[in-house]
Amino acid sequence: MGLDVDLIVAGGTHAIRAAKHATRVIPIVMAVTADPVGSGFVASLGRPGGNITGLTSLSPDLSGKRLALLEEMVPTLSRVTVLWNSRNPDNASQLREAESATKALRLQLRPLAVRDSRDFDKAFAVLQSGRADAIYILGDALFADSRTRIADFATKNRLASIFSTRQSVEAGGLVSYGTSFFDLFRRTAVYVDKILKGARPGNFPVEQPTKFELVLNLKTARALGLTIPQSVLGRADEIIQ
Repeated sequence: MGLDVDLIVAGGTHAIRAAKHATRVIPIVMAVTADPVGSGFVASLGRPGGNITGLTSLSPDLSGKRLALLEEMVPTLSRVTVLWNSRNPDNASQLREAESATKALRLQLRPLAVRDSRDFDKAFAVLQSGRADAIYILGDALFADSRTRIADFATKNRLASIFSTRQSVEAGGLVSYGTSFFDLFRRTAVYVDKILKGARPGNFPVEQPTKFELVLNLKTARALGLTIPQSVLGRADEIIQ
């Protein structure tokens, strides 16, 4: 590397992969990534090995919890389309988890791949011609950048939508449930401090999230003709009117 640095903080799968390719010596702290083991960044969460450690947004059964939440909010729910980026290895693992969860919930799941922004028109046409009751949007930078477009389409076509981040609900999506990324980035500072004081990254376990947030958009719910159960309202961390 051309820069004389003591430590690298990388947020997101692509940034972490680039840092990993750049150095095997300089400590790298992952601010957030969905599947650090599956992506090949660390050997295991408990003993990462090498020069990388940090935090992951990976948490068991998040897809199952999101789909169960969607089922609780949409009483007639039976068919769910999943928007996923087939270029993102993290999305592949999230899709497998969703497929497993739908079997237990007795829901029909239809994956719909979107690789770049040019694919949205085709994907929306498929959704319009299909019989989905809701769409589940996996966490990916492509979908985050297009969150308003996706949320507007879903509402216009009377599709319930569930996302992984609150920003998508602020943009008009129905609901999000997932890791608090603000909390993860705050925890990143703890890793930076300990490593700069001498801790070895390879012996410093990767931390899984402990704080999750549920955000609802009642304006969108009203537009969809949905009455959100009190059991869901009572669990919400934030309600957008």
